[in-house]
Amino acid sequence: MSGPLSLPRLPRRPRSILLAVVLVAAVVAGALAVTASGQPGQRRPPTPAKSFTLSELGHPGGHVALAAFAGQPVVLNFFASWCAPCKRETPLLARFYATHHSRVAIIGIDANDQTTAALKFVRAEKVGYPVGVDPFPASTATSYGVLALPQTFFLNARHQIVRHIAGDVTARELSAWAASSASHPATAAGKASSTGDRS
Repeated sequence: MSGPLSLPRLPRRPRSILLAVVLVAAVVAGALAVTASGQPGQRRPPTPAKSFTLSELGHPGGHVALAAFAGQPVVLNFFASWCAPCKRETPLLARFYATHHSRVAIIGIDANDQTTAALKFVRAEKVGYPVGVDPFPASTATSYGVLALPQTFFLNARHQIVRHIAGDVTARELSAWAASSASHPATAAGKASSTGDRS
């Protein structure tokens, strides 16, 4: 193995420029390493989900609270009736819930929407899971960092976020979640768990 790398002696000004370039390169490399560690598919420790209590859509006086699902894995879906991808995703979630609700809870959060339009939408799609109303300025959505719809968060039984999907969720992702929830009830994630967007 060769000895330590030594730079040729240069006049003071060029040496200072070279050192500055080396330092900038090191900083850039460090930033890239940090960015790479947060890329999809990389495992990171689960983070606690933000607690919330919202009025329940279609049930005057009713409320939807995350705390009411303590000890259960939860699929938390942010959507709105005006959101085009949500119109593809919501029927899928409704069908999934109809066949898996005994094992996995789903909470819909209707963000920044008109109540009449939202109610018409969820009834048309036969949504059986509870839907919380998050009116403008959508403080619950904001607390989860949701700036575009739809977005889905998979929570384990401890209500830690173990996966986050930006964009509409797929049947395959939901099926994988159901399987891992059954086999790993404490984590409800298995090998597929990942924070950040889907891989």
